[in-house]
Amino acid sequence: MGNEEWQNQTTVSEFILLGFGDLPQLELFLFLLFFVIYLVTMAGNLLIVLLVLADQHLQTPMYFFLGNLSFLESCYSSTILPRMLASLFTGERGISVKACFIQFYLFACLGGAECYLLSVMSYDRYLAVCKPLHYATLMNGRLCLYLAAISWVSGILVSTSTTLSVTLLSFCGPNEIDHYMCDLSPVIKEISCSDTYIVEMTAFIFACAFTLPPFLLTLMSYMLIIVTVLRIPSTTGRQKVFSTCSSHLIVVALFYGTLMLVYMLPRSRNLRYVKKVFSLFYTVLTPMLNPLIYSLRNKEVKKAMEKGFRKFTIRMVFQKFCF
Repeated sequence: MGNEEWQNQTTVSEFILLGFGDLPQLELFLFLLFFVIYLVTMAGNLLIVLLVLADQHLQTPMYFFLGNLSFLESCYSSTILPRMLASLFTGERGISVKACFIQFYLFACLGGAECYLLSVMSYDRYLAVCKPLHYATLMNGRLCLYLAAISWVSGILVSTSTTLSVTLLSFCGPNEIDHYMCDLSPVIKEISCSDTYIVEMTAFIFACAFTLPPFLLTLMSYMLIIVTVLRIPSTTGRQKVFSTCSSHLIVVALFYGTLMLVYMLPRSRNLRYVKKVFSLFYTVLTPMLNPLIYSLRNKEVKKAMEKGFRKFTIRMVFQKFCF
């Protein structure tokens, strides 16, 4: 490799995330929309984490996993949305190579962990509904910790291996990425000068391993739950469980489905914009919907919220009159 070619490949010090720059007339609207979504996402997920930690009635396996999911979603959204909002507000789209790799590492780590955590939560619900007499024995504290740890560790391992393989690539101009975040596919396909075949195949294998098995396990769990619920004599009970299961399945299908479409569809310039839109579902929409679907509609969570609000009100009144 000549000196001139080597210099061209090492001069890239930052990437340009084009984001939604092709829609300048909608940037203000998109900023307000994503800002509201971010506030709702953080408020809902952090509220669940605080309630699970503070209320003893929520110290159960189901809420342990929900607390993990809410904490994960808070970190997940904070990895992507603040950078996107800053770009929409200021128009500054540059991001350093190091910051880009850090964002991708965190995104891959949290996304991989969520894939398995959602399937763990569906397995927990399967045991609770289909094996109620053995639930407390099967889903004990040690197993809960193991399942949560496996989800987090699997995300860390896949993100570490993938990010390290990407950092070994060479990058040359142009340095523009047609995306709103540093995702693997646009980074290696649009601006890398190296042979990316091995990295792409590795990413494809990881995408299959982290989406298809968890999705099938989740689908199987809810199918068994539905079969069990059909045997419930109470019509009201069946409707309640069906409503819960259907809402869970919609969110899960939205998350896994869009992930598979983005990472498993073949490379095509015609699909580039479609993939960017689909990626909004699992990076922006599902983190906001998960606390609404899984937690905030539950009676136990509502009671914990009311209890916490009463305690807060009494404390404020006491402080006002005593001091």
